[in-house]
Amino acid sequence: MDTPEPMTDDELAEIEEVANAATPGPWHVRLLDDDYAMNLVAISTVPDTGLGERWPDFDHHENVAATLVQQPRYVDVADERWDENAQFIAEARQNIPRLIAEIRRLRQLLATKDQSVGES
Repeated sequence: MDTPEPMTDDELAEIEEVANAATPGPWHVRLLDDDYAMNLVAISTVPDTGLGERWPDFDHHENVAATLVQQPRYVDVADERWDENAQFIAEARQNIPRLIAEIRRLRQLLATKDQSVGES
């Protein structure tokens, strides 16, 4: 695998812009159900209750995305990693902004260190 080029400040800013434009977090994985979705695995703005609510007992406005919608087969990834994909998406909402902040913090530390070495 090739080593990727270092990320530029502009690229980091673009990622941050996309993250800031998304529905605010935190996001959660919810396991829902209804006659059409059947075992819907959703990414939601509210936590899962553990009850597997069936529509209309859940508000569709709370769902950001789905990784499994079985009837009809609208969303059903071939490797069957619905739960894993949902967890990744939900955690990305919180982790991407944290990673951006960490990259900026580390870059600032390096810049400060480089300045102090240059002054010696």
